[in-house]
Amino acid sequence: MLPEGQSNPAIANGVVTGGEVALYQSSGLGPSALNPSAPDGSPERYTDPSLTEGAQGVTVTEAQALVVLRNIKNNLEAAGLTPADVITMKCYLMKPPGAETADYAGWNRAYRQYFANIDLTTHQVVAVPMGTSTPRAPLLANQARPARATMEVASLAVKGWLVEVEVTAAYRRR
Repeated sequence: MLPEGQSNPAIANGVVTGGEVALYQSSGLGPSALNPSAPDGSPERYTDPSLTEGAQGVTVTEAQALVVLRNIKNNLEAAGLTPADVITMKCYLMKPPGAETADYAGWNRAYRQYFANIDLTTHQVVAVPMGTSTPRAPLLANQARPARATMEVASLAVKGWLVEVEVTAAYRRR
């Protein structure tokens, strides 16, 4: 169920599945500590510089979200699913040190690298920005638009995390 009159919405109004559909429910997933040049416990520690190589203006939240979304993709594949099978998503964001609010824009840019980046009318892949760089092909072309909630929280389980995400995916009937 998509917003009326929009050919490239970021999220669905809601999701319907048929009866007797097997579901996969992830735990809350945060970013891995993949940046050894950053101090332990810092938000920068939980980024992967290889994901943002060549991009300008990438925020720490965006960089962490890219790691989380890649982790989700890998976990889904291990369970016989893909990001195209995701039907709901809950994202928890913390505000970066010194910021007034969570970085929703950075989260949304990262999200579009893995979700909602194929126009539903033209079926063409939509170029998406990473940071302030010129938009380009996403990391994963995927037309799925999960029903999604994103909220700012006071803290997350691991010092330095700014992003934690959980997803529900539906197995396709075979």
